[in-house]
Amino acid sequence: MVEITVVRRKHHVVSLSVEGHAGVAEHGQDIVCAAVSALAQSVILGLAQHLHCNIDYKVEPGYLSVALEDAATELTDAVFAVAILGFEEIVKNYPQNVTLSNIRR
Repeated sequence: MVEITVVRRKHHVVSLSVEGHAGVAEHGQDIVCAAVSALAQSVILGLAQHLHCNIDYKVEPGYLSVALEDAATELTDAVFAVAILGFEEIVKNYPQNVTLSNIRR
């Protein structure tokens, strides 16, 4: 099971984490894991390389996390929002393999 957690402070997304494996196919062949990973890694790239934000991130097999160190803005929200829309579609198609949780702090 892939567990995606989005953390919001006030109305802004400030971090997300992805943990686990979907188990749809063998390791290295799992399209669900690949899709989730691509979206999550795009958040890291978008925040760091496009918006030049200071972020804290970690990427390991079966685990990814990214958190803003700078203040959240409408632009950072947009980067997170695109990935979250993608995650929601994956959850609709693979609810037995992927969960999406929102935490408000």
